[in-house]
This record gives sequence, C-alpha cells and structure tokens, in this order.
Amino acid sequence: MTSQTHTHLLQECRTCGGRAPVDVHFCPSCTKILTIGRQGDYFSFLGLPRKLNLDVAAVEQQFRVLSRQFHPDYFYNATPTERRASLERSSYLNDAYRTLKQPASRVAYLLDVEGVLKPADHEAGKLAPASLLEEVFALNEELDEVRDMRTGGAPDAEWRARLAAAAAPIEAKRAEHEAQLGELSNQWDALPSGDQTARTAVLGALRERVLERNYINNLLATIERETTGAVGPQL
Repeated sequence: MTSQTHTHLLQECRTCGGRAPVDVHFCPSCTKILTIGRQGDYFSFLGLPRKLNLDVAAVEQQFRVLSRQFHPDYFYNATPTERRASLERSSYLNDAYRTLKQPASRVAYLLDVEGVLKPADHEAGKLAPASLLEEVFALNEELDEVRDMRTGGAPDAEWRARLAAAAAPIEAKRAEHEAQLGELSNQWDALPSGDQTARTAVLGALRERVLERNYINNLLATIERETTGAVGPQL
C-alpha cells in the first residue's frame, strides 16, 4: 500500500455506522472514537508525512497530543466499544511512536510499508552480503587467533587489543553505511510523488543498505561477545 492510496480507504464507525477516512480517529458523524480496523500506516496515524528525516520534536508532540485524546481514563464511563477503541488506538499509537522516533526503525518500517522489506529478508540478513565477504573472512581468522590466545593464557590486555583492532574496520563500515543511509534518506524525501521509477530505485538501495547494516551490527555484536568471554556463533 502506498502513500497515494491509503487515504482513499474508508472505515466504518461501530457506533453509528458512518464512514470515515481510514486515518481519522473520531467519527465525523457522531464524534465517537473509532475502533482500529484497516489502518494506513504509522506516519499517517501520527499525521506525519512519509519521510525519513522527521523532526523528532514533531513526532513527540503528535504522540503527546494523541495520547491525551486516546487515553483510557477519558473513556472510563464510555461504552465497551469506545473503551476497546481507546485501548486499541493507544496501543497502536505507542507502537507508531517507538518505531518512528528512531531513524533505524523508521527506515525499516518505511521499507516494510512500501512492500520492499519481506519476511524472508530477516533470514537473508544472516548471510554475509557479497560486499562484506572480505571483512567477514578477515574477522573470522582474527577471532580464531584471539580464541587460541585466550585458551593459551595470553594476557587479557593483549587479546583485547587484537579484538579492538579487528573491530575498527567493521566500525568504519558501519559509519560508511550510516552516511549512505543518510544520503538515500535525503533522496527519498526529495522525490516527486509521481516518479515511480526513482522511488523504486531509492527503495531498493535503502533495502540493500539496511540488510548490510544489520549484518554489520551482528559482526560487532560477535566481537563484543568475544570481549566479554562469551562463546558466539561462527560468522
């Protein structure tokens, strides 16, 4: 579902039977809170554009405004339908806020709602991307040597220094990917709504960067486990 189509969907008010746009929170006919049915997306739920460079203060403000409107305390004496709607919208609002306030989860959510990030990608993320094979190979060799050093009784400072050195190029890769994600985010926000070819290209590039970033984070987590002496899986 794209941002150009969801606003045309309608939802039905369970109190009066009226119809309302999918991302309206209260029925235009009877003013009662609407139950969660078919939603548009977190962006539209919060009244925000489907952009990646969101003003965090604006996200926070929208969250607080809607929190007051949906809070179950205001529906204590309402009908069961309204109380349920209040709980549903409050829960959905919390999920939307947690997702959109962080740049990383915001990008992943955009890819999900645009239909680009598939469930199978979570499994694919466990495989080393071709662009990182050299780093993964070098890191595996280094980790094997560090484990041998630790088993052989080498001083902590010595093998920890080796781990820190091994992490440096991976950290550099992560910084490089964050910069690329920032540039792609700017490109996405600047795209004209009707340029589907450009939208597809930017979304595809974002997907690749996100999957690579996830794997890079896994590499750094593996190094951290080695630093604490925990046994980690083979990369």
